[in-house]
Amino acid sequence: MMIRKGLVLVSLIGLVLLLFVSGCTSTQETSPSPVSSVQVTETIAPENNDVLEYRVGIDVPYPPFSMMDEKGNPTGFDVESIEWIAKDQGFKVTFIPTAWDGIIPALQAKKIDMVYSGMTITDERKEKVNFSRPYWVVNQMVVVKEGSPITLDQVKNGSVVIGTQRGCTAAIWIDENLVNKSLMPAENLKLYDNTPLAVEDLVSGRVDAVMYDSTVMNDIIAGKPVSKIGMIETNEEFGIAVRKEDTELLEKLNKGLENLKASPDWEALKQKYKME
Repeated sequence: MMIRKGLVLVSLIGLVLLLFVSGCTSTQETSPSPVSSVQVTETIAPENNDVLEYRVGIDVPYPPFSMMDEKGNPTGFDVESIEWIAKDQGFKVTFIPTAWDGIIPALQAKKIDMVYSGMTITDERKEKVNFSRPYWVVNQMVVVKEGSPITLDQVKNGSVVIGTQRGCTAAIWIDENLVNKSLMPAENLKLYDNTPLAVEDLVSGRVDAVMYDSTVMNDIIAGKPVSKIGMIETNEEFGIAVRKEDTELLEKLNKGLENLKASPDWEALKQKYKME
């Protein structure tokens, strides 16, 4: 009897040990908790750290507002301004050079998310897009070839051939105030993809005068045989354009502009780009 009880006791102990070992092995092979914990962390972390990125449409070259440096990187007053605003408001930006006459269609087609490139706020444009608060005011400068006898009055009465950039405020002003009023033949308004091309034709004698935004014109004509003959006061206001439905983005831009203009960085930017 004693031997049999001993054997039974040994058998029971062995069985318990077997079950215990089997239980540990099963836990190590099938427990998903450590892996699930890591996977959940990896899935959630990018969502928590996601930063919105907006595509900024710019017209280049448009000094000093938007340009490309010698390495092909965007630079300029508007470029640095939106970079400052993006940091202030917690989003990122990329820059998409876009032809000026197609920049609003590109915005509406969602190829870009905003236009921050010296765009004048007009009633016609406000029908298609929403604008931020104005951040700059410019007038139209008129230049002629050095030594030319042409006067500002001749430009205003439409008696000369004028070049400017297609779709810009100068082109709109000339069309509304000279061509539509029959003061100047439509063919005497020469339109270009950008104003530097118009200035090249001015120097070559293909046009008599060039009209464009005053702040930008100073950079374009620097070092060229070109003279300023006066200003046409249009007092146009520049704003950042967004799609009508992008109200949240517009709020961020307005708040960022407000913070930037209240910062010493605003004056530093103006000095850096010789803004007048």
